[in-house]
Amino acid sequence: MISHKVKVYPSSIHLPKKNQLAWKIAEIASDNARLDKDAIEMVINRIIDNASVAIASLNRRAVISSREMALKHPKKNGATLFGINSKLKFDCEWAAWSNGTAVRELDFHDTFLAADYSHPGDNIPPLLSVAQQNKKSGLDLLRGIITAYEVQVNLVKGICLHKHRIDHIAHLGPSVASGLGTMLKLNTETIYQAVQQALHTTISTRQSRKGEISSWKAFAPAHAGKLAIEAVDRAMRGEGAPSPIYEGEDSIISRILDGKKALYNIPLPKKGEYKKAILETYTKEYSAEYQAQALIDIAKKLNKKISNLNQIKKIDLYTSHHTHYVIGTGANDPQKMDPKASRETLDHSIMYIFAVALEDADWHHVKSYTKQRANKKSTIKIWRSIVTHEDKKWTKKYHDPNPKNKSFGAKVIVTMNNGNKIVEQLDRADAHPYGNRPFKRQDYIQKFLTLTNDILDKKESLRFLKTVQNLKNLKSGDLNKLNIQVKRSQIKKNKKKGIF
Repeated sequence: MISHKVKVYPSSIHLPKKNQLAWKIAEIASDNARLDKDAIEMVINRIIDNASVAIASLNRRAVISSREMALKHPKKNGATLFGINSKLKFDCEWAAWSNGTAVRELDFHDTFLAADYSHPGDNIPPLLSVAQQNKKSGLDLLRGIITAYEVQVNLVKGICLHKHRIDHIAHLGPSVASGLGTMLKLNTETIYQAVQQALHTTISTRQSRKGEISSWKAFAPAHAGKLAIEAVDRAMRGEGAPSPIYEGEDSIISRILDGKKALYNIPLPKKGEYKKAILETYTKEYSAEYQAQALIDIAKKLNKKISNLNQIKKIDLYTSHHTHYVIGTGANDPQKMDPKASRETLDHSIMYIFAVALEDADWHHVKSYTKQRANKKSTIKIWRSIVTHEDKKWTKKYHDPNPKNKSFGAKVIVTMNNGNKIVEQLDRADAHPYGNRPFKRQDYIQKFLTLTNDILDKKESLRFLKTVQNLKNLKSGDLNKLNIQVKRSQIKKNKKKGIF
């Protein structure tokens, strides 16, 4: 790996193209490096994971709306839509929009956390839709996804967007563009322009994950993927981009992030080096913010230790900066304590999540978020007794550069009415790659079977699982087989009409 220093230059100083971060990204996207075997297997795991959560969310409102928008853009040799007959094809950017929304809706797919936050699985829907429309092979798709993960993970390691309240999809635009560049075998110059365009058009604020969190949280990454596809299309036609997009005098770094005195260090593999960043990412066992994963595991253990939950006086969670300030009481969001809050808000409230998991000793992607569940009196009592605290030790472990030492857990102290204290802590979720029972291929398959059991017939389920595990050998035109069809009668519609 090479650490690239990135800083702002005044317009009076010419920064050669080959010294710009966007060019460095484009170089590794166009290098045609050999693929790591473990990375290939992890791509397959993540395609299964994405399919699980996408099919489970097919009839949720945001997904219905995105699907109906996509259905208005048919294309004879286009891409498929999750749930829809695979013989029907649609413009790839609209397929990416709909499928990307379905993947993100439940907030139940993979994650990577470092200086910033990300769900790298968001790269897969736009790459798959373009691959289908352009008749690419399974190997082409693998290469593209591996590049996209590499770029997003390393941008997340080096540049913190959240510090300036910029949404993390700003790293997703460049990663999708670079992944598409690899998959389509574009030259460095074209990818360079596409990466810059994609970044320029995907800047938005963190308000999409703050306060009254709406369905836009599901749409946001799909929007970034759609914009990245269009950026690549323009670049392929010879169009340029604002440049240098990272280092310029009026660039995102200069005007929106750390400013004119900024200095970032971005790690990227050498040209020709294996791209293995996907192996540093991790999926979710539970449908909730990633920092909640270990805390749900803790809550389940505490449920067995505490004989009478009614005797709880208060609960203190000592954790990292991110957990405290984004999904904890440090966020100062009253909505995070409101039983009437949206599902999107509740899955960003560690107080709610911990209370439910403590009572139920379980977590369910639908049942744990119902209005009835959120309004249970005993839950509200526990919920409002919880306070989170930043502990510098946990923050330091959160940012540890060694993947084996990274920690997204907490220490929990439960104080009972009689003064007794019950303590439990966990560094990382049990399902984390370095947890007590890391997710393996069979766990991804079981997650798929569990989430799609009442939606897919067994034949279609087994067909998809067999196909995706043979991804490396799929030929040009075979990628439509990665779509999953459900019975037409199971697809709900939105009674409200839009422009299209």
